[in-house]
Amino acid sequence: MKLVFIYGPPASGKLTVARELAKLTGFRIFDNHVSIQFVQSLFDFGTQSFWHLVHKYRLEMIEEAARQRIDTIFTFVYERKIDDPFIRKILQKVERSRGTVCFVRLQCNKKELERRVTNRTRKKLGKIATKKLLNDLFRKLELNSEVPFRPNLTVDTESMSPKKTARVIAQHYALRALKR
Repeated sequence: MKLVFIYGPPASGKLTVARELAKLTGFRIFDNHVSIQFVQSLFDFGTQSFWHLVHKYRLEMIEEAARQRIDTIFTFVYERKIDDPFIRKILQKVERSRGTVCFVRLQCNKKELERRVTNRTRKKLGKIATKKLLNDLFRKLELNSEVPFRPNLTVDTESMSPKKTARVIAQHYALRALKR
């Protein structure tokens, strides 16, 4: 099993690139917002219970995908100080099942992030959808860090299309391509 762990700040193109990569490889997508929306149906965003359950369900889904050998693309907004324990658990669960985690860091110029964040589809998906929320997040959190535990592929999505980014990821990590 391969877990392609795509991370970066809001509006860097994680889900868009994940969709292109899934078309190319046949991998399944686990969009982190699915777990957020699921837990948020009962628990208020940001509470202790909310984050406990979000992390629990994410880990259980990834662990079961690893056991079942389901190649998966996972999207995530990474903050070094907060998320390192979670990342370590993911590595442990995937590698215990003889899987591999392929880290892909998407980055983009702040002005471009501000332009993208107001896209209407973001609001429909329950994502950060205003410049103010984006800038508040950048003031509070360190969102441009690289995951320190394994090598990372870093791609600038401002200068590369989602389709091209997916091809670069597939080539870099030797991900199998679907026959067309």
